[in-house]
Amino acid sequence: MGTGGKVRCVILGGGGHAAVVIDALLAARQVAPYGVLDVDPARWGKDILGVPIRGGDDRLPELIREGVTCFVVGLGGVGDNRPRQRLFERGLAAGLSPVTVLHPSAVQSPLAHAGAGSVVLAGAVVGVGAVLGVNVLVNTGSIIEHDCVIEDHVHVATGAKLGGAVRVEKGAHVGIGATVCQGLTVGEGAVIGAGAVVVKDVSPWSVVAGVPARPLPVQARP
Repeated sequence: MGTGGKVRCVILGGGGHAAVVIDALLAARQVAPYGVLDVDPARWGKDILGVPIRGGDDRLPELIREGVTCFVVGLGGVGDNRPRQRLFERGLAAGLSPVTVLHPSAVQSPLAHAGAGSVVLAGAVVGVGAVLGVNVLVNTGSIIEHDCVIEDHVHVATGAKLGGAVRVEKGAHVGIGATVCQGLTVGEGAVIGAGAVVVKDVSPWSVVAGVPARPLPVQARP
């Protein structure tokens, strides 16, 4: 895929979510996806939406010599967002700049703030006064209402809804279709199960599920 004179970007992590991120980059026309790096050798030499999978992370210095200056995390996450965090930190350590991605069909208030490397995907809404930290993933069709604070490395999964002034602390995961009522806090590293309705604060490193959401007898690993 040619770059057309645009800034060259590498996607760290392959798989299905990488395709969604590449689609957003192509739609936004802000940078040129130059290549994907992935740990799985079975994917090397293939492509995602025409963007070649150029090898593993050891190829990163070579891509930088070829003119890559920025990166996006292409790995999703179900519960544990630390692999996404590690990829983000690897891109920074290599001296690359994180790209902040906003799909053209997403709605983000001009009075909201999105941190470096955050990704807001198709159909998502980020309301007035909301603050997204670094490497936050706001997945397809999810809603971040007014004055929410979403800390670093959080994943708000597809179709999840956060009421006004919700705080989601570092590394937490809000599952597909979950709802968090207004003014609540989701603690660091916590996991909210798919479809859950959260009506009270969620403790750090806990796992909750159900309607209304209740703690499960397991913990996310700190």
